[in-house]
Amino acid sequence: MDIFISFSPHCTHINKSTTMPMTLHHHHLTTVITTTLLLLLTIYYLAASATAGLPQFREAPAFRNGEECPKPTWPTQSNDPSTIHIAMTLDITYLRGSIAGVFSVLQHATCPENTFFHFLATHHRRHLHRTILTTFPYLNFHLHHFDTNLVKGKISTSIRRALDEPLNYARIYLADLVPTTVNRIIYFDSDLIVVDDIAKLWTINLNNHVLGAPEYCHANFSHYFTPQFWSISLFSKTFEGRKTCYFNTGVMVIDLTKWRRCGYTEKLEQWMRIQKRYRIYELGSLPPFLLVFAGNVEGIEHRWNQHGLGGDNLEGLCRDLHPGPVSLLHWSGKGKPWLRLDSKRPCPLDSLWSPYDLFRHEPLFVDS
Repeated sequence: MDIFISFSPHCTHINKSTTMPMTLHHHHLTTVITTTLLLLLTIYYLAASATAGLPQFREAPAFRNGEECPKPTWPTQSNDPSTIHIAMTLDITYLRGSIAGVFSVLQHATCPENTFFHFLATHHRRHLHRTILTTFPYLNFHLHHFDTNLVKGKISTSIRRALDEPLNYARIYLADLVPTTVNRIIYFDSDLIVVDDIAKLWTINLNNHVLGAPEYCHANFSHYFTPQFWSISLFSKTFEGRKTCYFNTGVMVIDLTKWRRCGYTEKLEQWMRIQKRYRIYELGSLPPFLLVFAGNVEGIEHRWNQHGLGGDNLEGLCRDLHPGPVSLLHWSGKGKPWLRLDSKRPCPLDSLWSPYDLFRHEPLFVDS
């Protein structure tokens, strides 16, 4: 559905000799025209989004830089060190979570105008682009197409259908999807909110590592792989000489320059091919990252990924926060806060997510 509206420059003046009632003055006509135009554009946007099956969102407020912030230079200098690059996936199922995540980052950033978002999407890109643009009119962003052919034949079934979606593997291809001038990026899942200044995470020192993330060394590492994996020495020896710790791939700081130079995309793909043949794990895109990076990760404070708030992958039971300070809340696991809130069966911590929910709920009444 395309609507084209044009106005002739010769029609803006009203001749008093016309038969139009004298009570309709020039500014009245201008108001009528403007109102009609806005109404038509609104109808067009709502109809287009409804056709795509997208939820509707309220417009977020404009967040501006503080006086101490350097002037943003994107898109003329995409490698400007003052620009914070964040990557997130966009799809209809998790769009509400993605919107809340973006909103939370902007609200707590000291220099929100220096934040650039790289969104990765497979389908409905035009509608998703419009949704971001109308919800965040001042946002610096680009929507990248993720070609599902990149993972065709490489994905095997896991314990949850959501983990099998091609877009769940897009993080493996970040180095190829974003411009080569982008040297560092933060990857965020679509079920988290940030409650601290994103610049603190952006500026951590990765030292000689390619990837930084909060590590959890108390977790039983063997549970992330099948008995088949541990029974084949060629595979299990992969971890020899490495102090392997679990880390969650929903929050990662990545040195893209080193990633590209060392060919980490190909290394991850190789383990995906092995998985197709030998069935060595059950958890989607996470185990390949553990196989390639565990024991070679720059540890980040746990405050930057209070994960597991969605509960376990089977029942999605409520969980509490881990001890310590909090900079990021992550509803990884089966239960998502927007679904539990809508079903009137929220977990206690879901109330921390709801202030960032820009979802436009259906009105209870229609005032006629």
